[in-house]
This record gives sequence, C-alpha cells and structure tokens, in this order.
Amino acid sequence: MHIGIDTACRSRNIPAVIPRNLIRFWHDHSELPDDVAACMSTWERLREQGFAVRTYDDNSAERYIRDRQGEREVAAFSRCAHPAMRSDYFRLCALVTEGGLYVDCDDVLLNDGWTRLFEDDRLKLQPLCYDISAGRMMQNADIWQTNLPSGERNFYVNNDPIVAPPGHPVLQRALCRATELLLEGNGRPEIQATTGPGNLTTVLAAHAHALLLRGDPLDFNLIRDWDAIAEMRWDLSYREDERNWRNVYGC
Repeated sequence: MHIGIDTACRSRNIPAVIPRNLIRFWHDHSELPDDVAACMSTWERLREQGFAVRTYDDNSAERYIRDRQGEREVAAFSRCAHPAMRSDYFRLCALVTEGGLYVDCDDVLLNDGWTRLFEDDRLKLQPLCYDISAGRMMQNADIWQTNLPSGERNFYVNNDPIVAPPGHPVLQRALCRATELLLEGNGRPEIQATTGPGNLTTVLAAHAHALLLRGDPLDFNLIRDWDAIAEMRWDLSYREDERNWRNVYGC
C-alpha cells in the first residue's frame, strides 16, 4: 500500500473556503440513545451562527456517497463492518465533498471557542499522544513539551474533530487510502489503521514531509485547545455494548 495520489485522487480545484457545515453520523436514528442525543443537542446553537447542521445514518450516508462520490466508495462503505468504521469513512467522503466541521455524536460543545477554527481556511486536526510507559493518554497541554522522549510515546492525530475546506489534499488522500484498503478485502480490516486516526496520521505525515521538502508552507494547523472547546463524554450507555467498537475489536 502506498499513499501517493493516483489520478482519481487529484485535487478537484474546489475553492478552499471552510463552509459553516456541522456534519455528524449515528448509524441508526431510530435507536439514538437519550444520553447521546443530549450531547448532540449542545451543538444546536450553531444554527444561530449560520450553520447547516446535518446528522447522517447508514442509509442517508450511503445515498450521499453514491450521489457525491462513486461506485468504488459505495463498495468500500459497504465493507465497513462496524458503525464506527462507517462513521470514519463517511466523514472523509463528506468533508472531501463539501468541507465543514465534523464532530462525533458523543462530543459536548462547551463554549464559543470554535470560532477560532474558522479564522482561516487551513485544515485543522486535534493531536493526541499515548504514553506507552504510563499506559494512558497524555493531557493535551503536555503534548507540546519539547523535551518529551518520543520513543516512549505514540503521537498521532485524531479524526474528531476535523475542520476542513472541501477537497483538502490530506482528506482526499485519506479517503483514497481507506478505499484501497477496504477494497483489498483481506480479512477483517483494523478500524484505526484502515479508516480511523491511524489512516489520517499516515497520510498527514507524508503530506507534511512533501511540503517541507518543497519548501512550501503547511496548509494545516494542529488544534491546541480542543478540550477547552468541547469534550467527549465517556459515561454513555452505548459504550457498554457492541456499539462501542472497542468491545467488538478488543482494543
């Protein structure tokens, strides 16, 4: 597997403006848990700021991909066995197509700090770090220390949130790479590496390296303070059953 862009993945020359779209995914709206719905409701005030707020399910996401992408992407989406994987894959399709802000349904909006994410039109991603020796995630503020021994820590970017203009090359590459991996059909694909943060981190690192080699400025930012803007709620009912991908895949 390589991460170079093939002809199908080249830029579509879409204007690089981040629209006020809020995009979310929950696989079955008829079985939306009340505690998840409460998290989602905190974002409703963005409608007053001119946002189009849309939450897709399996059926509407499949229709969106069929209408806006193509048969390869539809086939890849159908190979996503778990709702979390379908969510991962769909957010790439939607953001490549139209751009905006993607957040997971278990995120709670805390304040109006989100406005800073729309001050320019660069892709914005949240960095994370897992401390291997401590066996836990690091606090966000500690990630930026310059003296951290990298050999004991796993640095990566999350795919929640994603703030992007349409057609950003990192997301195009991430979508193409995920599509290729899914269509290879080799056993049960691992979620993180195929459609999730692992896929996005791999592509982002290659993209940044190429920009630096050319002497071009970076066209993305890392969000330093997402935990001050929104927080993920962990004490939700769905995390106890098969709707939580970690319970199914043993992660």
